[in-house]
Amino acid sequence: MSKDKEALDQLFDLLESRYAMRVIQALADGHPQTFRLLQDSVGGVTPNTLNTRLKELRAAHLLDHCGTGYRLTPHGAELARRLGELKPFAGRWHNQQRLRANGASRPSAQVRAAARAAP
Repeated sequence: MSKDKEALDQLFDLLESRYAMRVIQALADGHPQTFRLLQDSVGGVTPNTLNTRLKELRAAHLLDHCGTGYRLTPHGAELARRLGELKPFAGRWHNQQRLRANGASRPSAQVRAAARAAP
């Protein structure tokens, strides 16, 4: 297995952990959050699960703890930006799925134009 593939597998394993991506997303604005505020931002996470995710993300050097709370490291901030790039793709993909589910055999001119204009 190549080193890049191994690294990608490790990153995906971490991100697939319950609430990991939500923690990263909650901290993406750059403002530190206390444990309690982060728990509220993530929503529905138990203190035990959040504590486990925070330990894992800290061990991976994606976030750290400063005097005012948890915050993303530069690597964590880069990951958050790259994950944010998935939002436009997800929107286009979702629209295509909806069209297919509605029996459209071919995308509309508007959808085709948006797909061509997308980066």
